[in-house]
Amino acid sequence: MVRRLSRRDFIGQARSVALATPFLSLVGCSDEGDSRLISLGGKTMGTTYSVKLVDISPIIDKVTLAQEINGLLETINQQMSTYRPDSELSNFNAAASGTWAPISIDTRSVINEALRVSRLSAGAFDPTVGPIVDLWGFGPGGGHQRVPSPEEIASTRNNVGFAMIETRGEPSAVAKRSSGVRLDLSGVAKGFGVDKVAQHLKERGLSNYLVEVGGELRAHGSGSGGRSWRVGIEKPVAVPGDLQRIVDLNDAALATSGDYRLFFERNGHRYSHIIDPETGRPVNHDLASATVVATTTMEADALSTSLLVLGPDVGMRFAAEHDIAAFFVNGHSRDFTTTQSPAFKRRFEV
Repeated sequence: MVRRLSRRDFIGQARSVALATPFLSLVGCSDEGDSRLISLGGKTMGTTYSVKLVDISPIIDKVTLAQEINGLLETINQQMSTYRPDSELSNFNAAASGTWAPISIDTRSVINEALRVSRLSAGAFDPTVGPIVDLWGFGPGGGHQRVPSPEEIASTRNNVGFAMIETRGEPSAVAKRSSGVRLDLSGVAKGFGVDKVAQHLKERGLSNYLVEVGGELRAHGSGSGGRSWRVGIEKPVAVPGDLQRIVDLNDAALATSGDYRLFFERNGHRYSHIIDPETGRPVNHDLASATVVATTTMEADALSTSLLVLGPDVGMRFAAEHDIAAFFVNGHSRDFTTTQSPAFKRRFEV
């Protein structure tokens, strides 16, 4: 079971920074009492969201702004949720092969980004891996976590493969080559939600903000005190709030993927919820979390998952080859080690 601490618990352990983690929401910052800082938040996509604003114009009504943000996130939920039977994504997943299912331009752009990262990572990131995740008992419905047989894995993998997905424009639609294939955009939709809210804030003339959905972040301008927003990268431990690294984030996005809170053990072996689409089995290496800083949160979201699947060695080579700003925390005990890609060092090392 994943333990979630209250906001008070979080602030008590990491008062001065925002917290980037695959499961937990924004902690907050040390200037909570500053009248220049406005905080908005709520629930979305099965998690929480937070928007922090500094020096907001007095002509902007905060209640109206909160309603606009809620509306944006609700629209994305209705488009891309796998929990809602009438969402665009659910309608596609229920469609027969070869049928062009109509989708919004936003949903198509998210699918296209997921497919782009899938091709870039040679399938380490795959938005069709859901059936195998379900097979291991880590899917949306929960269920019994178990070790499936090799035959079950092989059979289920017949319906997994990003190459079986195709999109088109005018009219916007998506199709699949096998009826058993389904899409799950949870690895990019939260990041897209962050980007969408950030875009809206920019269009409203706001320049100092930190947006977070489910731990995925995007920052612009400065926080209270006129300095860049401070973001904490968690240590991969069971209880949240202990920080491995703090970075100053400005005009950039950050996402972290980790395998350290959702797993089960059988016969002394640890099985993570992070599934390698190529093998159909949980990853089996020493990389506990991968953090990526990118231009958009959607890209950072997908790339951090890709690197976690690839592992500490192949993943770091991949990050270096593609100039990805990546920070790895290795180990599944208190004796953690960290590695950084050249792009991460250039961005954050003094």
